[in-house]
Amino acid sequence: MRRFAALPAACVLLCALAASQAIINPPKPAGVNTAVLWKDPGNVKSLDLFYGPGGKKDQPHLPVKFTKEDMHGTSPKFEVKDQDGTKWKAKMGPEARPEVAAARLLWAMGYGANENYFFSDLKVQNLPSHLKRGRNFVAAPDEVKAVRLQRHPGGEKKSGNWSWRHNPFVGTREFNGLRVMMALINNWDLKDDNNAIFEDPSSRGRALYAVTDVGASFGPAGENYTDERSKGNLKAYMHSKFISKANRDYVDFNFPTHAPFTDILFEPPFFWHQMRMRWVGKHIPRADARWIGSRLAQLSPSQIRDAFRAAGFTPEQVETYATTLEHRIAELNHL
Repeated sequence: MRRFAALPAACVLLCALAASQAIINPPKPAGVNTAVLWKDPGNVKSLDLFYGPGGKKDQPHLPVKFTKEDMHGTSPKFEVKDQDGTKWKAKMGPEARPEVAAARLLWAMGYGANENYFFSDLKVQNLPSHLKRGRNFVAAPDEVKAVRLQRHPGGEKKSGNWSWRHNPFVGTREFNGLRVMMALINNWDLKDDNNAIFEDPSSRGRALYAVTDVGASFGPAGENYTDERSKGNLKAYMHSKFISKANRDYVDFNFPTHAPFTDILFEPPFFWHQMRMRWVGKHIPRADARWIGSRLAQLSPSQIRDAFRAAGFTPEQVETYATTLEHRIAELNHL
């Protein structure tokens, strides 16, 4: 009983410690002359959110061929090559659908995003008879259900990861806009190893910074007890509060919320990490929140629905997700 009685006091202490963490701008990595977080996407209304960053031309040429299983992360994954020899990473599970929609919205706002495509049924040649993970998604010897194929933007080479707290963009309008985007889509899994730095082959010394794993989106504003309840949970997304507080200068979002209190006992490192990351959605300059809100408002209703259609949601889910997102965009523009 003493351990559970101490939980409230422990949480207060964790919150205080998290709030005291300083944010600084570190130097750019060696060999990097220009670090880029945001690029003007041009005419937002002309963007195709159904096919996303890679467009129709870069989608995988089917069928694909299995190469190896990927045991990293919590989602079942494996690598494949399409008919052109292009490498793709297949992901199954509750992250597959929300990640496709989230990546399209980030890309439309000018942020780096992976090229990804969702398939309700995917033929995979040479698929092993027994995968170590994700066997429940195998419908036939060479057929996988509900799978996302993804590759890095433009096939660029990943050179490292970047930190939410320590990066060259802290304090900029574009970085604060990215923080708002994370709150908009409820992407609560803000681990630094979900952020990638890419070498731009077309420009020597230019590094592109992107959030590349956004599968924990479109559910509650924080982790729930299971992955199915935490990611791509329409009911939780609909009912989660977006803006928690706004004054003349700053906005706080109800994001990310803390992990379940049971994690203090069973997953203390993760609980502590989530508490430390709560600053991401807090004290964002009102002007920066309005800036990204004004850009989001340029998306048409059909573009927003295309992002969710591309993710394989049902027509009813597409409409409810889109309507909820539109309400959030309206909240930003009423600040």
